[in-house]
Amino acid sequence: MIHFVGAGSGAPDLITVRGQRLLREADVVIYAGSLVNPELLREAKPSCTIYDSARMTLEQVIAAMQEAEACGKTTVRLHTGDPSIYGAIREQMDELERLGVDFDVTPGVSSFCGAAASLKAEYTLPDVTQTVIITRMAGRTPVPEREELSRLAAHGATMALFLSAGMLPQLRERLLAGGAYTESTPAAIVYKATWPEERQVVGTVGELPEMARRNGIDKTALVLVGDFLGNSYERSKLYDPAFTTGYRRAEQQPTPQGGTDHV
Repeated sequence: MIHFVGAGSGAPDLITVRGQRLLREADVVIYAGSLVNPELLREAKPSCTIYDSARMTLEQVIAAMQEAEACGKTTVRLHTGDPSIYGAIREQMDELERLGVDFDVTPGVSSFCGAAASLKAEYTLPDVTQTVIITRMAGRTPVPEREELSRLAAHGATMALFLSAGMLPQLRERLLAGGAYTESTPAAIVYKATWPEERQVVGTVGELPEMARRNGIDKTALVLVGDFLGNSYERSKLYDPAFTTGYRRAEQQPTPQGGTDHV
């Protein structure tokens, strides 16, 4: 059996309980060595065979899985964050299906969730934005033309940008070209969210390249953009005493005495 497991955003204790159990039971672990915190490998039993997929091709990964299956072993394929986001797992799962090998997926805490926690931020503030766009700059891996960054930036929604910290001058240009963000729109760079060496830099879209340069950040960082980083928002209706929900009635508001408004 092959278990795809999200390792979480970096801190070893942010793996899920299920993911930790599977990791402890595994006979073989294939982990994304360029991104997964190696401290997680301490959970593996001493007899476990460990592969670093940063040095492997897809074909080599599948071959290692097949070999383990042939020996009746259990394999954990340990991916950074949540494997559904930039995890390159679809091609592995399709190949396993073709070979008739059974597998399942255990989700993990994505780094964009870890970054929000580190910043003590909420991505979806009432009257600010109710949408989070997870995307990346086009680089060696292209993006579909319809998802060109300025088109997405035109929405002015909260944006979490992966794999883009090394292209910040171009990133700033495309964000501003969308027309909804300005030079003064709040932005943050979070380097290695939830790792011990995490760094947070908060500023504006216009300052993004200089923010990274001053702090020596050019990779393994998330760029977060939007007014959710500001201080203006509406209170949630869910906990508004004047708002009825399926669990409580709106509180009766007191009637002003005397019928006169006082300023």
